[in-house]
Amino acid sequence: MTSFFDERTRRRDIKSRLALAVLSVIVCACSSIDCPVQTTVQANYGVVDADGNSTTLKDTLYVWTKRANNSDTLILNRAIALSSFSLPVSYQRPEDTLIFRTVNTELEETIDTLWLKKEDIPHFESVDCNTHFFHQLTNVRSTHQAIDTVTINNPKVNYDTSKTHLNIRFK
Repeated sequence: MTSFFDERTRRRDIKSRLALAVLSVIVCACSSIDCPVQTTVQANYGVVDADGNSTTLKDTLYVWTKRANNSDTLILNRAIALSSFSLPVSYQRPEDTLIFRTVNTELEETIDTLWLKKEDIPHFESVDCNTHFFHQLTNVRSTHQAIDTVTINNPKVNYDTSKTHLNIRFK
């Protein structure tokens, strides 16, 4: 026959194990953060020919932009034989200014300016994650020293790196 104290000890043991199991489930549930691993938001440029087909830029390409403090920064350095490339999009300004410098095999250089107008859209994943900005491209224009045309192919810039946002055709 079991005593009252043995029964009480058994019940306390069951309650302790149950509390431990519940606590384990809660801790595991709270530790799983659903923040995306790839959080870079960049505009993807596709180099195209006159017919809109993908082609390769033979010249060397450099690209600069302005930071929030108005200093210049190099964001693409000595890129050769490109058919596509990705450049970051700012979230401080309604329009990004990019300086494209191309150098051909005879070491002749041309410089173009590209203006990319966009709307910044705050993107919230979770309380545990930082807020990021997606972008809606609204307009693009450029000078025409080496760049012939730039067109918006897909205006929504987000985490999806598989889409080409802008098509750029060089002369």
